[in-house]
Amino acid sequence: MRVLIADDHELVLDTIVAFVEAAGGIEVVTAPDFHAAKDHIENQPPFDLVLLDLNMPGMNGLEGLKTAIDMEGASRVALLTGEAGRDVAERALAAGAAGFVPKTLPAKSLVNAIRFMAMGEQYLPAGFMAAADKESDHPLAKKLTQREMQVLKGLTEGKSNKEIARDLDLSEPTIKLHVKTLYRKVGASNRTQAALTAREAGLF
Repeated sequence: MRVLIADDHELVLDTIVAFVEAAGGIEVVTAPDFHAAKDHIENQPPFDLVLLDLNMPGMNGLEGLKTAIDMEGASRVALLTGEAGRDVAERALAAGAAGFVPKTLPAKSLVNAIRFMAMGEQYLPAGFMAAADKESDHPLAKKLTQREMQVLKGLTEGKSNKEIARDLDLSEPTIKLHVKTLYRKVGASNRTQAALTAREAGLF
């Protein structure tokens, strides 16, 4: 997996790179501004994910994001920001961003988010687009049936509904129903959020 991370704050960039590289299996290329990021995208092998700091030089807000999304060497482009505004996140996702990643994310969550986005999922921090649900802090295992736990485990492994159905010897429509129930019980709006919530809770 190849990831390009662009940020003009050297300390932040070094810290993020250290977290990602320590997780293993991810090759990281860095850039200090949008111009350098564009140069990497144009002249290096394709990246599985490009993570751009919203406020670095050359970005010009969401214009830089849109430019990167249109480039051939960047299959997935996401925003990295210290200012997690809901309005900006909504506009970024509407423009085709793979996700919206606050710099305040814990290291493990950041790495998980990068992996999910690189695999084709769209990422937003759990509860970001709505008021935080305090119940999600409670042990998830008490909320879920054994079957729902099995399905949730499949989500944390990045498996599709079809793959989970095959593993559990169930029909795909049945898995879809379990997934929908999971979202409600864990306070998630998509499979990425559900999986990240489960991982952060230490269930798997």
